[in-house]
Amino acid sequence: MAAVSPPSTTPTKNHTLLIVGLAMAVINVSLLQTLVVPVLSRIAQQLDADLTAAGWVLTANLLAAAVATPVLGRMGDVYGRRPVMLGIMVTVLIGTMLALFTHSLPLLIAARVLQGASYGLFPLSMGVLREEVPPQRLTQAMALVSATLGVGGVVGLLVTGLLTQGEASYRRPFWFGLAITAIALVIGWFTLPRKQAPNSATSVDWLGAGILGAGLVLLLLPISQGESWGWGSPLTIGMFVASVIVLGAWLVVEGKLAQPLASPKLLADRGVVKANAAGLLIGFGMFSSFLGITDFVQTPDRITGYGFGADVLTASAVYLLPGGVVGVLVAPLIGGLVHRVGGNRALAIGSAFGLVGFAGMALWHTQTWQMIVFGILVQVAVTFGFATLPALLVQAVPPAETGVANSVNSIMRSVGSAVASALTVSLLTAMVSDVHGLPTEGAYVLIFALGGAAFGVVALIGLFGGRSSKPVSVQEEREEAAVGLSGEFSQVSGLAR
Repeated sequence: MAAVSPPSTTPTKNHTLLIVGLAMAVINVSLLQTLVVPVLSRIAQQLDADLTAAGWVLTANLLAAAVATPVLGRMGDVYGRRPVMLGIMVTVLIGTMLALFTHSLPLLIAARVLQGASYGLFPLSMGVLREEVPPQRLTQAMALVSATLGVGGVVGLLVTGLLTQGEASYRRPFWFGLAITAIALVIGWFTLPRKQAPNSATSVDWLGAGILGAGLVLLLLPISQGESWGWGSPLTIGMFVASVIVLGAWLVVEGKLAQPLASPKLLADRGVVKANAAGLLIGFGMFSSFLGITDFVQTPDRITGYGFGADVLTASAVYLLPGGVVGVLVAPLIGGLVHRVGGNRALAIGSAFGLVGFAGMALWHTQTWQMIVFGILVQVAVTFGFATLPALLVQAVPPAETGVANSVNSIMRSVGSAVASALTVSLLTAMVSDVHGLPTEGAYVLIFALGGAAFGVVALIGLFGGRSSKPVSVQEEREEAAVGLSGEFSQVSGLAR
């Protein structure tokens, strides 16, 4: 049996620069997702397309992310995170340049597919932090990098509002995305650790990746297009049924493979199930807040009797940005709290902020300060969620499974966000006033109530999820990884089993 070298135990010296670089990379995930949201109608106009076709600029990005994220996470576990992350950033850079210079809707959609690879940066970043950052800084670092997911969406709206005033081109915000990606790539080149591939004895389960990708497309496509197709149409229902069949087949196939993409045993682990359920609900709550606040404050109050008549820039800068700023400021404190009381209790505490914030918006939304304050509370809850979920997964899975576990969790958040987006659009379309033809105030109250209910369930998951185990030191994790690598040469299934 060939000798196996254990993973390098020399941590990256400049942890601060590494954390900054990872934060810059992760912020692109939500930044590029939301850059196009306010300008979909302008894309349709400037590319001479209808609004339904332009909507694929969003849908294609989501579908590409769902397919690529678990594969990229596993590739990082198998081939090393540095080359995979740099490859992702180069791919995103190419996609963004294509989006900047194309005058074709199909090519813009192709660019958005390439940008969808950015979703893989978050789970890979969690793996890098787990390996490189000292234990006394690990939870704080995870919390800070995770918080940028929530901030990126707000920054995306703000930048789009600033750069597309008047009749400016929809392409302008992509220049900002290009700059952020380039900065993250440069920092990553100098700070991401150069290591031997940690798991050369294993390979990526391409068969499982293909089946999982097909199942996720069949699930997410009707969620995102159900409003235009009709929720009761044969196409929508047929795709939902097909997704259940394909995803079920994927679990069967994965259970029979020696080196699966994601072991069914891993997915059935109580800690992983709990983190994934919470991730789905946090994604739902985040987008319920994001879309609900944005649409509510832009409603013309002189016509409807509610709302504030804000434009896109005001909605982002006044009503959403404060929550993003506070989220970044409290992220290190949340990391310290997770380290002291455990992920479950921290998750319950954070969810309480979301429950109060959504309840406040549902009951009191006549003054600007009310929407700002309650929106900040919801953003703090989202930051708590993003900070605690990686910590819960670190406790639940071995180091070699960090990438794929966080990838699946990212998918669950994306599913929750897609459901919230589809449900919000459906409610605002269905609950329309006969007087002014705009959504009723009750539609927004219901949206905020559903967001509060989601965080209420997350709080219960945290309260009854069991006592979090003591955080494992980085040295213990690396020793565990070395033992696991050696074991892979003596048994066919290796760590994946």
